[in-house]
Amino acid sequence: MAGGGLHSSVFLVMVSGQIESARFPEFDDLYCKYSFVYGQDWVVTSGWEEGISQTTKKSLDRRQVFVFNFPLDITFKSTSPYGWPQLVISCYGLDAFGHDVVRGYGAVHVPISPGSHTRELPMFVPESSSKFQKFTSWFLGRRPEFVDPKVVAQGEGREVTRVRSQGSVKVTFSVVTRDMKKLGYDTEAATVAIPHLAPGNTGITTIRPESQAHGTESHS
Repeated sequence: MAGGGLHSSVFLVMVSGQIESARFPEFDDLYCKYSFVYGQDWVVTSGWEEGISQTTKKSLDRRQVFVFNFPLDITFKSTSPYGWPQLVISCYGLDAFGHDVVRGYGAVHVPISPGSHTRELPMFVPESSSKFQKFTSWFLGRRPEFVDPKVVAQGEGREVTRVRSQGSVKVTFSVVTRDMKKLGYDTEAATVAIPHLAPGNTGITTIRPESQAHGTESHS
């Protein structure tokens, strides 16, 4: 009985997909790093928590996109939706002096609704606080960047960081959840956007990370 109770208190979130492409019209020869950030109640049971893509060149057509098609595959288990996983992506390339510099940071919550989803992540880079620092960082090849890219998934201290929008990354997700309704959580697409109990589902709590309101989405 005790073992059954323990099992019923855990739900699974299985995530697959790919970092599909990126748009940075002014750059070439980019690669991406990714990592998942999640709360203390979450545990990775299988798959890859972080990775690095191949270096790719910008397409020669008018779209000027970088195609990665880099796979994502990870499974989480948790007892609470608090700290729902986020995907953090950072893109890098070479500057005119051959230095490896960051081209953009971005983060997005893993979609909470089962099915296929597409997200377009707006990317940004930190800015120097003065023109002199901007010149010296360019000359020395030491552009402003975060020591740990995972900081972009956190809110603390972000309000004092000067940043500039730069590029975007397209990510596709395929999400499967298990045992969430047994624990009283409704993640179905038809009701997940309603911030109250769904009609006829008394006791079922809808959940929705704030960033779910951003980006485009498709279901299949």
